[in-house]
Amino acid sequence: MPITKAALTRLALALSCAVPVVAITAGCSSTPSHESAGEYTSDSALTAKVKAALLEDPGLKSLAVSVTTYRSEVLLSGFVNSPEQIQKAVSVARGVGGVQSVKNELQVKPQ
Repeated sequence: MPITKAALTRLALALSCAVPVVAITAGCSSTPSHESAGEYTSDSALTAKVKAALLEDPGLKSLAVSVTTYRSEVLLSGFVNSPEQIQKAVSVARGVGGVQSVKNELQVKPQ
């Protein structure tokens, strides 16, 4: 069966439509080192909730604690005044809905 010009045109048109669809959907999926747009949005909201919860606690609101979230795992970093504040910050972060785990990199300020 010979390939006609019309068949080649249809094939080219089909490929030209398929390539952008694949490129767009590939850009939305997550990989082990990159989040999808939905995951990023969810993590941003979770970071905001954890920061708000830390600010609501009278013993923690004045501290410079950094909160970062990646795939629902919260990372706390920075300096606090006591080991008790570390335990409290970790406890508050774990209590926020949606937090899967908390990685603690908080350190007590040298006196």
